[in-house]
Amino acid sequence: MIGRLTGILLEKQPPEILLDVQGVGYELLLPMTSFYALPELGQETTLFTHLAVREDAHLLFGFAQKTDRTLFRELIKTNGVGPKLALAILSAMSVEQFAYAIEHEELSKLVKIPGVGKKTAERLLVELKGKFKGVKQNDFFESKHISSELSAVSYQENSENEAVSALIALGYKPTDAAKMVKRVVKPELNSEQLIREALKAAL
Repeated sequence: MIGRLTGILLEKQPPEILLDVQGVGYELLLPMTSFYALPELGQETTLFTHLAVREDAHLLFGFAQKTDRTLFRELIKTNGVGPKLALAILSAMSVEQFAYAIEHEELSKLVKIPGVGKKTAERLLVELKGKFKGVKQNDFFESKHISSELSAVSYQENSENEAVSALIALGYKPTDAAKMVKRVVKPELNSEQLIREALKAAL
């Protein structure tokens, strides 16, 4: 099992990155909550990892914090929750937000995540309630404002398209993804910031 990787960030296209570890390129899928913590291309980063083995593929998932990986592993133990859905859940909510939703039985927030229907949300509440005692809610999405001097139309369109593609990859329907991005679009926001704001607004 690959538990942690440290390497140079070569490519990032939400939710996937390419990490160069001593000449070997690893493709990893990251929840957006971990994606926001990535450095610029060409810089070194360390990620905790989980390898999911399927008949048709070996998928490597990366996480900025060990707690994110722990929750991911708890989620995929839940009946009806696979790695892709777990990735969508961790993209929509931080560990603290998810814990708060479970402990306070906020079913309405859980069902807003793509792929989480009422039955799955109820199953999550039953199987995970009690595992997050003492966890307080905080707003994970509050972060340093990153200003951008690039506000050309072409740049903005590209950012919007990248954000929509990332949301589709996380399980949102194309029409819903486009609406989510349009709702929060601003000239100064790059694709990662648009994704963050769109997911935040969706809850």
